[in-house]
Amino acid sequence: MAVPKPTLLIACGALGREITQLIDVNGWPCFEVQCLPAIWHNHPERITPAMKEKIADAKSSRKYGRILALYGDCGTGGMLDRLLEEEGVDRIPGAHCYEFFAGSAQFDEMMDEELGTFYLTDYLARYFDRLIIKGFGIDKHPELRDMYFGNYKRLVYLAQTDDPKIDTLAEAAAERLGLAYERRRTGYGGLDAFLRTNSDGNS
Repeated sequence: MAVPKPTLLIACGALGREITQLIDVNGWPCFEVQCLPAIWHNHPERITPAMKEKIADAKSSRKYGRILALYGDCGTGGMLDRLLEEEGVDRIPGAHCYEFFAGSAQFDEMMDEELGTFYLTDYLARYFDRLIIKGFGIDKHPELRDMYFGNYKRLVYLAQTDDPKIDTLAEAAAERLGLAYERRRTGYGGLDAFLRTNSDGNS
């Protein structure tokens, strides 16, 4: 009997830690993970070409039974979805990781409550200074804070874990941006559900 080939998960680096934890905790040896740099949220034009290259390499290797994309649109303007459709690669449902974790219904409710909401995940809270403050140049040009975030009213931390250290970082991020702070515990949400659904049936 032939051994099933693994499924390749091509993911945003901002999800790498959570994906690895879910695979380890649930004992899913069927998955292999390759991540693109999380900083590319600030350079979305790089995402689709890199994804195309990853898919091409995976297909040419003949190593994988399936390829799945754990990415939102992430500012590609639909280019990523067009590529994935052409390549026959399924993507996790949702426009971005906030929707993955919160679930579409809860995320829509939060948007209805306050359109001017900036969201953090565990990853973004941990690397807030590097990705947001330095990534947007606010460290060198503080006036950019209000240019980028002047229309926001609140920061909602979508917590995957119950870690007081990350809570403190998220609250500090809200204070740094001058936004009201809320914490909502989501766990792994749709990310867990997507991996669980695809953890069998490899070929």
